[in-house]
This record gives sequence, structure tokens and C-alpha cells, in this order.
Amino acid sequence: MTSAMTSDTRREQDLRARWHATTTAAGAAPDRDPAPYADRLLAAWAEPQRRYHTTAHLADVLARIDVLAAEGTGADRPAVELAAWFHDAVYRPDRSENEERSASLAERALPELGIDGDRTAEVARLVRLTITHDPAPGDADGELLCDADLGVLAGTPEEYAAYAAAVRAEYGFVPDEAFRDGRAAVLRQLLALPRLFRTAYGAAHWEAPARTNLAAELARLSEGGGGAGGEAGGGAGSGSDQPPGM
Repeated sequence: MTSAMTSDTRREQDLRARWHATTTAAGAAPDRDPAPYADRLLAAWAEPQRRYHTTAHLADVLARIDVLAAEGTGADRPAVELAAWFHDAVYRPDRSENEERSASLAERALPELGIDGDRTAEVARLVRLTITHDPAPGDADGELLCDADLGVLAGTPEEYAAYAAAVRAEYGFVPDEAFRDGRAAVLRQLLALPRLFRTAYGAAHWEAPARTNLAAELARLSEGGGGAGGEAGGGAGSGSDQPPGM
């Protein structure tokens, strides 16, 4: 068994254990087996069209939730973690309704597990919030999820380049020039925002490196370099109402 296979197997085992713990914390009925739901979600996250939106991304988002929650956010952590599981559960880079379909999946699955209507509604709301990554002031759940999802922007230059290349690969059907134009427009929009991150930890630790990475990519694009995708990426002609990589 290769080291990559070993790592993938370990990640899947860890994710299955976390799913069980999260559904229990969220109030799943003790007579409902969460394992088949984990099977279906992990199969979705491993679909062949994915290059960035994989189980590795899911694990990374959950790990960043851990980091942020350790600082104290006041969020409904089980709801946020469930939203992380569902937020890219449906992912077709050539479609515009991924978040809506993912939210609808949560609305069907969670009641079957015995999770109450209020928490199910919050999970679905959070999944839909990842269309914009723009939580309202005081939305602790939204701030936690969105910062955890966008935290990839604050990676090292090497990590950022690898992530951007993976998203670009998902959008290989978009011509380079169209992708570059769309991506550059969104990078400018991001850099014009007063804050990328809303939690105190995200603002203190991720804001500066994320802006450095975004500015560096914009400079490369302005010089005619290759296009790169992004969690808040851009690509004209993708067939989606939102930029690639959200």
C-alpha cells in the first residue's frame, strides 16, 4: 500500500469517526445509524470530477473549524460542522445550483437521522451562505463556517499554488483567457473588501497572508501568467453563477 493510499484511508477513517460524533452532538436519534449517510457523503466527495473539492478539502475545513472554535466563537458547532459536510456535497463545476442542491440534501438527510427542524434549517442556511461567504454582523455560525472555508487563501505560497492549480484543473473546460479575465475580476473584488475574515482569529492570523497570496496571483495574471482557480475564484464562461472554487 502506498503512502498516499495509507493517508487517504486514515483520512476516511477519521472523517467517519467525526461524522458519527458530530451527528450525535447534533441530536441524532440513538436508533438511527449514521454510517450509511457517511458512506454516501464520502462517495460524493470522492467523485472523479473533483480535484480540489475532495475529502482533503472537507478534512481541512473541519480542522480549521477546530482552530477557530478553540478561540471561542459562540457558534452552534454541531450545526457548523454538519454544514461543512454538506457544503460541497453536490459539486459539478459546470453547474450553478451546487449549493442549493447541497442544502436540499441536508434538508432531506438530517431529519431522517432524527436531527430537529431548527438545527436542520440552520445547517441548510449555512450551506446556502457559502454562495457568497458574506455572513451578516453577529452571525457567529456563518462567520465560523465561512472563515474555515476561506482559510485556504492564507496558506503558504506553495500551498496556495497547489490549491489554485487543483481548482483550475476542475475548470479545465474553461478557456485560459476567459478564466484569467474572470479570475482577475474576482481577485480585485476580494482585495477591495474591508475584511476577508470575520472571526477574531481569522482576522489576526489569516487576513494578511491571504491578501498577499491574492495580490501575488493578480500580479501574475496582469503579467499574462496562467490562470488559477480559487475558493473565491473566477472564470468567465464556466456556466456557473458563482466563481470557480467556492
